[in-house]
Amino acid sequence: MRFASPLIRLLAAAGMALAGLASAHAGEVPVAVAANFTAPMQKIAAAFEQATGHKAVLSFGATGKFYAQIKNGAPFQVLLSADDTTPARLEQEGQAVQGSRFTYAVGRLVLWSPREGYVDDQGQVLKTGDFTYLAVANPKLAPYGLAAVQTLEKLGLGERLQPRFVTGENIAQTYQFVATGNAQLGFVALSQVMEGGRIAKGSAWQVPEALHDPIRQDAVLLATGKDQPAAIALMKFLRSDAAREVIRAYGYGL
Repeated sequence: MRFASPLIRLLAAAGMALAGLASAHAGEVPVAVAANFTAPMQKIAAAFEQATGHKAVLSFGATGKFYAQIKNGAPFQVLLSADDTTPARLEQEGQAVQGSRFTYAVGRLVLWSPREGYVDDQGQVLKTGDFTYLAVANPKLAPYGLAAVQTLEKLGLGERLQPRFVTGENIAQTYQFVATGNAQLGFVALSQVMEGGRIAKGSAWQVPEALHDPIRQDAVLLATGKDQPAAIALMKFLRSDAAREVIRAYGYGL
């Protein structure tokens, strides 16, 4: 039987010690993520873990619901909001670290149908289409829903189409209403229907930004994450070129 030399044994032991040290310093960060940002954040989280060893534990939902949960003590350390007002409010109320918030993405709203050629590039289908239901996220909870309502009001179609609304709790549920055929078309996030820089399937009208308030999506370090290395590292990583490349690929502005 051959025995490893003392030098090899020493190097092996040192390697194990370094691996253990890296593992000891790696942590988990609970993150509340706006539903529209599901796909890009899953990719960013994977890149974040590979780059830092930290793991982002993601929860997806409506920004309004996350606000209520955070106020009631939910243990999130970072919030990726679908708006810029909720993080600002959390800062003012002492629930978030002052000066930590920044705009990580600017959302884009689209009117979408899985049916090819149904939604025209001017959105005239809203006036001429024979649809029964129009999916819209709850404007009280989801900024994309508010943008959809503002768009319809600007077009003079708010009162006329409101009886046809199928209201989703968040933008993810709104997308499902359309994707499953429970609504013929709906207002969703561009990121939900974009793949490889184009609309992956169906037909869509990208709503001009002049028709609604800007969908500035801010990230903020919550008070519970103030002294947490993983949370601080994630906030930094969201500004990295790697993260920004993913964000752009899903159709967001920066």
